[in-house]
This record gives sequence, C-alpha cells and structure tokens, in this order.
Amino acid sequence: MVRVAVFDTKPYDRQFLQAANRGYGHDLVFLEARLQPGTAALALECDAVCAFVNDDLGAVTLARLAAGRPRHVALRCTGFNHVDLQAATRLSMTVTRVTAYSPYSVAEHAVGLILTLNRKFHRAYNRVREGNFSLDGLLGFDLRGCTVGVVGTGKIGQVFGAIMAGFGCRIVGYDPYPNPQFTAVGDYLPLAQVLAQADILSLHCPLTPETYHLIDGRAIAAMRQGAMLINTSRGGLVDTKALIAGLKARKLGAVGLDVYEEEAGLFFEDRSGEIIDDDQLQRLLTFPNVLITAHQAFFTQNALEEIAAVTLENIAEVAAGRPCAHQVCPPPV
Repeated sequence: MVRVAVFDTKPYDRQFLQAANRGYGHDLVFLEARLQPGTAALALECDAVCAFVNDDLGAVTLARLAAGRPRHVALRCTGFNHVDLQAATRLSMTVTRVTAYSPYSVAEHAVGLILTLNRKFHRAYNRVREGNFSLDGLLGFDLRGCTVGVVGTGKIGQVFGAIMAGFGCRIVGYDPYPNPQFTAVGDYLPLAQVLAQADILSLHCPLTPETYHLIDGRAIAAMRQGAMLINTSRGGLVDTKALIAGLKARKLGAVGLDVYEEEAGLFFEDRSGEIIDDDQLQRLLTFPNVLITAHQAFFTQNALEEIAAVTLENIAEVAAGRPCAHQVCPPPV
C-alpha cells in the first residue's frame, strides 16, 4: 500500500480518485492546500505526492519533499512545465504524468468557445432572460469555408481538426513533430503561413521554453485581420499584453481562453466575493469579444475517470519497480 498526499484537492478529485482506488488500495491523504515550499511538510510521511497544474514543483519544493519519504511525484495532468526536472533528477525523484485522458474533452471545449464567440450564445441567453428579443449585435458567420489553423497537432489537435473539418472548414496545421494522422483532415504549413491564412487559430501545444509567448505582438500582427484566437492549452503560450494590444487595435476579431498565464491563485477557486488585483485579467474581461473559462476544458466525467485511473496505475507501477510508460523523469527505459 502506497501512502499518497493528494494536493490541491477539490470534491471531484476525491470522488474520482476514491472510485478508481478501489482497485488499488492506496492510502490517499486528501489535502486542500496547493503544493508549494510552505506546504511540502504535509507530505513528509508519505511515499508519493499527487499534484495538479498549478502546484509549485520547483527546486525548493522538491528539495523539501526529498527531505522526507516522498520519491514519486504523480502528476494528474499532462503538462509538466511547472516541474523542475533537473532538480527532480538530482534528487532521484520519479515524475509521472497522464499523457492522454480524453482528447475529446479539450477539443470539444475549443469548438464550444468558437461557436459561442461566433454566434454569441452567451449574450443571447442573457438577453432573452431579460425579455430582450432583439438580434442586433448577434451577427455571426458560417464556419463552412473558413480556414482553421491548428498549432500543435498531437491527439487533441488532431481531434479538434477533425471536428472542424466536419463543419466544412479548411484545416491547416503547424507542428515541429508532424502527426501522420493529422494529414487525413488537414495540411501542414510553416507557422508564418498558418498565422497568415487562419480565420480561426487554435492552440494545442505544450508550454516549453520554445513555445513560451508563441503568440506575441509579432505573431498577432501576422494574423489575418479580424481572426479569432482560441487557447485551451497553457496560458504562457500567449503574451497577455500583446493580446490586449491586438484587441484594442481591432486586429483580433474574438478571443476564447480556457487558460491564462497568471491563472495560479485564481483559477479553480471562488473569488467572487473578493477584489481581483490582476489588472490584465480584469482588462480582458471588459472586451465584449473575449470569452474566458477557468481551465475547465478537461472537465468531463470521461476525462476525470481516465485521469484518476492512469494516475493511480502510475503510482502502483513505480512503487512495484515496474517500468512506467508515463514517466517524465527519469525517462522510461
């Protein structure tokens, strides 16, 4: 039996992890606190820690964990940009992740953002509830015939491209590591051409040093006038200051964000009764053509079941000394 400190726990984490744990029997210690240097001591008597996207897994946190029993960081997410892998290697810690859960959940959420921004469902819903049946200001456009750019054509990008192709869109993609399956729905082009041709640009790539602020002022300037930008991947892919400038200049026609580069400390929490000090986020919320959701693209029953199952299986495999295909550090043999 492996004792696991599960940080940043919400009711749905407990629900799905407990259900999946019936087949493993791990000792799961659920903690509402986020993992950071000041809370690492809560896990010192555990064998492993289970962390999420906004937990702090920098060198200081990892060193404090390594002072106790934990030798395994089990991420219940795909991205690992918040983990200091060099420090983990130095401390002989194993890091695992969920490489894929439900690509459909994220891809479908991106499509939902597109449809809502285009046909303005959110504004129409509020109007009708107030007895306003006017159509002024709700004009959209046919998706059929639009060019959709997909940046990052892994499983999620591939599924997203296939959905948009079903609307009759032309699909173009960019990825330094082409996916042969993507060519069934779209064509690969250099990033500059994708930016220049896309009526709708959707980001589906990981956050790495190479992709940090991939969409900056120069990239926005290279996009089509009035283009729609969708980001359901990682907030750091987009330079928020440049994004606001692009909106103010009317260069961008609409923006849909499920992630935000300064989301830690905000997303996944109820801040409705507080003053939010993030001026950039507050500015984004003033634009009528911006739609923001709080990192919920992954949030389907199917995805949470898979995340829980894979996370607990990773913990079992590492504890048993078996090769784990989902290891990030050290790389699987």
